[in-house]
Amino acid sequence: MTHDSFRGVFPYLVSPIDASGAVKRDVLARLCRDLIDAGVHGLTPLGSTGEFAYLTWEQKSAIVETVVEAAGGRVPVVAGVAATTVVEAERQAAAFQAMGCDGILAIMEAYFPIGDEGTFGYFNAIAQAVSLPVALYTNPNFQRSDLTLGVIERLAAIDNVAYIKDASSNTGRLLSIINKVGDRLQVFAASAHIPACVMLIGGVGWMAGPACLVPSQSVALYELCRQGKWDEAMAAQKELWALNQAFAKYNLAACVKGGLELQGYDVGMPLPPQASLSTEGRDELRGMLQSLGALGSGRRRVTQKN
Repeated sequence: MTHDSFRGVFPYLVSPIDASGAVKRDVLARLCRDLIDAGVHGLTPLGSTGEFAYLTWEQKSAIVETVVEAAGGRVPVVAGVAATTVVEAERQAAAFQAMGCDGILAIMEAYFPIGDEGTFGYFNAIAQAVSLPVALYTNPNFQRSDLTLGVIERLAAIDNVAYIKDASSNTGRLLSIINKVGDRLQVFAASAHIPACVMLIGGVGWMAGPACLVPSQSVALYELCRQGKWDEAMAAQKELWALNQAFAKYNLAACVKGGLELQGYDVGMPLPPQASLSTEGRDELRGMLQSLGALGSGRRRVTQKN
C-alpha cells in the first residue's frame, strides 16, 4: 500500500499496557478498527499520547505490529521513531518499515542539548534508513533540542522528508514554516493548535490524541475545512476546542486514556511515574464527551452534509 499524500485526521493512539507490562493487543486492535470505521484517514502509534518515552522496544514492536494488522491496509500507519542515538533511531525506522508501516514520524530525544548539525544529522539518518515518507516532529515545549527553521529548510530538500507535525502551540511558527519551505513539506497541526485555523493557512490535517475520543467529529471538521465551509467549520471547531484545552490541562496520556476508559475501552492507566487522571479531570472530561455525543451506547456518528 503506497501513500504519496497523507492528509486528514491521524489520531495519536494510546498504548494499552497491562500490569505485567504486556500490550493489550485486543484492546488496541478494537480501538484501531473503531477509529477506521469512524472515518479517520490514518493511525499514528508511538506519538506523545502513546507514551513512547516510557516503553521498551518489545512493547513498541508489539504496538506497531498490532496497529498494522488492525489497519489491514485500509488507512496508512505512520509510526513514531524516537531515540537518543542515531544508530537506534535507524534501527527502529528500518524495523517499522519491515513490519509494514506506511510512514515514519521522526522524533528526537535528547538528554544533552544538540546543535543544529547534530539535529540535522539525526533526522537525515532516519530518512536515509527507510524508503517511506518521513514526517518531522517538533515540540519545543517538551524537547531539549528542537528543529530550527534553518534545519527544517535543509531537511525539506530530502526526497522522502515530506511532512512536519508541529506541536509548538505557535500558529505563527507554522506560517513561517510554510513560507520557508513552500510545498516541499506538508504541515500537520497538533492539539495545541486550532486545527481549522491551521487548515486555513495551508495545513493538510492534524495528528493529535483527542481525535481518539471524537473521531467522527474530527473528520467532519476536516471535511468542512477541506470544502472551504469556514463558517460551519469554525462553529464545529468551537464545540471541539474544550477537549483540546482539557488535553493541555491534564497529562496527555491520562486525558485520552481516561476518556477512552469512559467510552468502554480497557486501555488502562498511564505508565508510572505519570499520574492518572484525577477525579476532577475525569468528571470534566465526562461532561465534555457527553456534550459532544461521544458517550453512551455508542459514539455519535457525524455525517458530512454535501
